[in-house]
Amino acid sequence: MNVLLVRPDGIGDEILCLPVASALRRLLPEARITFLSSEYAAPLLAHHPDLDEVWMITGREPLRELVALFRRAIDAVVFLKPFKRLMWAAFLARVPIRVATGYRWYSVLANRRVYEHRKDFSKHETAYNVGMLAGLGLQPGIVSPPSLVLTDEERARGQERLHGMPTPRVVLHPGGLAARRWRVEHYHSLVRELHRKSVGVVLTGGQAEADMFNQHMNSDAPFPASVLNLMGQLSLRELMAVIAVSHAVVSGATGPAHIAAACGVPNVSLFDPRRNNLPTRWQPLGKGLVLRPDVPTCEKCIYEACPYWDCLDRLTVETVAHHVVQVAGESFPLRVLHV
Repeated sequence: MNVLLVRPDGIGDEILCLPVASALRRLLPEARITFLSSEYAAPLLAHHPDLDEVWMITGREPLRELVALFRRAIDAVVFLKPFKRLMWAAFLARVPIRVATGYRWYSVLANRRVYEHRKDFSKHETAYNVGMLAGLGLQPGIVSPPSLVLTDEERARGQERLHGMPTPRVVLHPGGLAARRWRVEHYHSLVRELHRKSVGVVLTGGQAEADMFNQHMNSDAPFPASVLNLMGQLSLRELMAVIAVSHAVVSGATGPAHIAAACGVPNVSLFDPRRNNLPTRWQPLGKGLVLRPDVPTCEKCIYEACPYWDCLDRLTVETVAHHVVQVAGESFPLRVLHV
């Protein structure tokens, strides 16, 4: 049986789909499992033992190309997120088994529908994803946390990049698109506070994040020379390697937190209090802490109109630095702390 798992999405979203492949491998060991990924996130999936192949799309393909893609000897397609154009393509390609959620108007394009609302946020995203296998008549039971695979050569190159840095080594990733961010100024102060505590600091992020970070840089007070700034310099696989050989990662509710967890590295994840960012559904499945402001959960951020604005300032630099040192020096299962 050839099964195509579909979720061309962001880094964290795709990582949290990997337990579906692992459950399929356990329940249908003879199946050929392919993952349809975004071009951006696809490098993450290389060498994964439960994926036989990874296909990529940019999101700009004409419908006829997508239909041709779905005609490549697929017996079943499982839409882990219901992308309308891709569901049309699978329908037009006459894929025999098409599994998707059942609550959208275009769910009629699937011939096996799973009726479960994710908006209640009662489970982790991995559990929702694995639950889609019910459309294949499977009951996976226990959901295993996602894992990522680096080659020995990649890991060695990561070690080389960080050679000579003080330990513990901590990655700071001041980015993230889907979540409200801790202020850039706080990250600047955190760099200096961690350096004062003899922690080796590595800065990561894309070029846009580097530009944002540098705009707030105080030219009269540059970072210490021992701070390694790799922002805008790493491929996705290189970022994985740097994270994998570090002792902790500090970020928002964003992809690198899930990379760290999938590589066995502890997190200090800074979550905002919006309902669609609840740790119940989106926390990294690993070790460390989720720090969340101790304010009521909100439906959306209304910024200065909120009586708790800016709630993320309750996560002070001193508090975050204290927990980073704790997490980098001691391994414990992830827990959520309201501060």
